[in-house]
Amino acid sequence: MTSATLEVVALALLPAILWGLAPIFDKRGMAAGGGSVQGSLVVVVVDSSIYFTVIAILYGSSAFSGLTLEVLLVFVFAGVVGTALGRITIFVGVDKVGASLNSTILSTRPLFATAIAFAVLGEPFGPITGVGIVILVAGLSVLTLSQGGDLEGWQPSDLLWPIAAAATFAVANVARRYGMLETPISALEAVAINEAAGFVALAAYVATVGGREVLAKPRASYRYFVVSGVLTTVAMLSLMTALGLEEGRIAIVDPLVATAPFFTLLFAAILLRDLERVTRGVVVGAVLVVVGAVLITL
Repeated sequence: MTSATLEVVALALLPAILWGLAPIFDKRGMAAGGGSVQGSLVVVVVDSSIYFTVIAILYGSSAFSGLTLEVLLVFVFAGVVGTALGRITIFVGVDKVGASLNSTILSTRPLFATAIAFAVLGEPFGPITGVGIVILVAGLSVLTLSQGGDLEGWQPSDLLWPIAAAATFAVANVARRYGMLETPISALEAVAINEAAGFVALAAYVATVGGREVLAKPRASYRYFVVSGVLTTVAMLSLMTALGLEEGRIAIVDPLVATAPFFTLLFAAILLRDLERVTRGVVVGAVLVVVGAVLITL
């Protein structure tokens, strides 16, 4: 393995580890009295601030120069669906079923993305994808019977929250892919627009329903959510760096990033013993979901 490939592997594993760790802080934040909208808003404020700072440093006055109104609207749509709605459902899912199950089920988003891309963009649907779908669905079935996750227990219907999150992220990812095909702006600029749109949507919601009630949460929850935002941002920057390298092929990067649920299981077993239970069924289900998701992606 060349040094360039090793660099790609390291850069792709870093987001897997960080995205595996972020749900732990999400769970701690929710357990400390935080709310789903509050957590989503804190994370988007943190990552937007970092993204726009990096863009200002890298691109200066030439940033967003190739952006058209049509593509802007596409990324705004992706931000409202993926960043605003998606993040809210993530936090609710973490609160109800636990970080370990929520992170694993989020890995089903390639299933939704593939179906949408097939219907909307006409992308091919091969036999390997079919095998991946079968394995992924089997993994979800195992997770439903796993008796793991949040120690207070949950109902099978609670799994609809992380499934909804996976679906919203899938819709957003297809929109982003369309936008990237139609514009010369960088992935970093696209993500920044996405997050800014998500912030506007969340802020508008908070202003509409009453900001004090939504944001009046314990300070400890804010600290956990800020850490989650930093971890998420560094993970995304590392991923984009990996994909930007000559050796950073999707076939190498995606499977490595897809291992994030395994790290969440590990971290949950160590750091969330007072809140979650990681059973053998959760581990088996996670393996099946991740393998199925990788096959669908490939």
